[in-house]
Amino acid sequence: MSEPTSTFALSAWILASRPRTLFAAAAPVVVGSAIAIRDGGFALQPALAALFGALLLQVGSNLANDVFDFQRGADAPDRVGPLRVTQAGLLTPVQVMRGMWIVFAVSLIPGLYLAARGGWPVIAIGVSAIAAAILYTGGPLPYGYKGLGEIFVFLFFGLVAVSGTYYVQTSTLTWLAIAASIPVGLLTSAILSVNNLRDMGPDRAAGKITLAVRLGMRGARIEYLLLLGLAFAAPPALAAAGLASVWVMLTWLSGPLAERQARIVVTQTGAALNAALAGTALLTFVFSLLFAAGLTVQ
Repeated sequence: MSEPTSTFALSAWILASRPRTLFAAAAPVVVGSAIAIRDGGFALQPALAALFGALLLQVGSNLANDVFDFQRGADAPDRVGPLRVTQAGLLTPVQVMRGMWIVFAVSLIPGLYLAARGGWPVIAIGVSAIAAAILYTGGPLPYGYKGLGEIFVFLFFGLVAVSGTYYVQTSTLTWLAIAASIPVGLLTSAILSVNNLRDMGPDRAAGKITLAVRLGMRGARIEYLLLLGLAFAAPPALAAAGLASVWVMLTWLSGPLAERQARIVVTQTGAALNAALAGTALLTFVFSLLFAAGLTVQ
């Protein structure tokens, strides 16, 4: 009996961690490291530590969202998104909460190593990232319930993650490291955008006033298209400004993948948007890989 139970528990924890979201967590680390390679400052150990930390923070954030949304009633039985383990009864709220704190505690291991290299800015980033992950749906005033989710995602998965990855390897910042964070942040925000578009009805009923709820169906679709459009406009802007070579235009090879997600978003609703959610996460990673390849060329 113990083996099936252990297997079941492991499957539940894997579901709770939402493996597909880890691509989005890895994307900014790839881009930040590519700029470090370009500038001759790449360092393998800090890069791996940044990657490990980013993945752990993403898993911890996923666990936090799972349990806090359940406690606030945002995950109803008629939920159309991917399975949430707390709402489905696969894990108890206490188990998920405990798992969240364990993951955040483990994230301190790479965090302390990076702090030893980068000093107080890295400490401030780590503490802020954990707080942002928890307060998105937890705490007395969760900002995800106030329509601020995309802003924080842009900041932490774009500006902070890309430039922070570069900083822990080179101990400096450049305009390119900051500017290159913009399209990555825009695309990770698009992931949240399509997620909130799908959940508009249940979120509104639960009092979760996301930006999609504020904008309405048409406005939320326009938001998604704008996020994608601005992300694809960023590489040629970087090249035109002389910050990067024209090779960053490799990102446009992911255009057909972006077009497929946009078509789904503007024509579908509800559970059908799950395909666009997974597709946008994949787009973010593919775009970032191509972007990283282009950025290494001077």
